[in-house]
Amino acid sequence: MKTRLLGCAAALSATVLLAGCATDGDGDRATTELTVLAAASLTDVFTEAGALFEDEHDGVTVRFSFAGSQELAAQINQGAPADALVTADTATMEAVRAETGDHGAPAVIARNALVIVTPPGNPAGVTDLAGLGRDGLRLVLAAPEVPAGRYGEEILDRAGVTVTPVSQEPNVRAVLSKVRLAEADAGLVYATDAASAGDAVDTFPIPAGQNVVAEYPAAVLNSTAHPDEAAAFVAWLGSAPAQELLTDAGFAAP
Repeated sequence: MKTRLLGCAAALSATVLLAGCATDGDGDRATTELTVLAAASLTDVFTEAGALFEDEHDGVTVRFSFAGSQELAAQINQGAPADALVTADTATMEAVRAETGDHGAPAVIARNALVIVTPPGNPAGVTDLAGLGRDGLRLVLAAPEVPAGRYGEEILDRAGVTVTPVSQEPNVRAVLSKVRLAEADAGLVYATDAASAGDAVDTFPIPAGQNVVAEYPAAVLNSTAHPDEAAAFVAWLGSAPAQELLTDAGFAAP
C-alpha cells in the first residue's frame, strides 16, 4: 500500500480556546469554562452533548477544539492549555500518557467502525474493499498517522487490497468532505461520519470480519485548571444521557 506521511504543521495553527473563569459585571466569578480537545469524528455529537452537559451543570460551559487525534496530541505536547482530551484511538491517548492520569485513568466512552462512502449515485460503482484497488479510482483516505488512516490501512491489508490514494487527509472529516464534493470516487470514514452526511454520500458497509473497532478514550489532562469540573465532564460522557446521544449518532456502546 502506497502512503505518504503528512506533517503536523496544521496542529500548530489549530485554534485552541483558553480555559478559564468568566466573570459577571461586578468582576465576580460566574462561569467555569472547560476546553475539551476532541477527535474530528465527534464534532456533531459533542456539539449537542456539550449543550446538554451545560444544561445539567450550572456554572460550567464547554468549549471544544476538534481536529485529528494526532493534531490534538501535538497541541498537548506543545503545551496548549486544555482541560480534557477525547481521541479516536487508544494509541494516541497512550502517546500523551505523561499528560494524563493525575485525575483518573482514561475511560473508553464509545466505539465506531469504518465504512466506504462515495458521491451520491456511486458513479465509479464501488461497493466493496476490492473495488478500492481498481486502477484509476480516485480514492481518498485519512493519513496514516490519523486513527482513521491507521484503521483503514489495517482493513485494506487484512483484505489484501493494494491502493494508491490520490490524497491522504489530516482528519476523517476532510475525507468525507472530498467525497461529498465529488473530488474523490470513494473514501473510508467512520460510520458515524457517513450517517451525519445523510444523502450527500452513498454508504457501503464493511463486513465485520474485515472491519476494525475504533475505541474513543476520554481523559482529564494533568494541566487542567479545573480538575473537578473536567473530571465531571469525562464521567458524564459515560452517563445514560450522553450514551443515548452517542448511540443516536451511530456510535457503539463502550
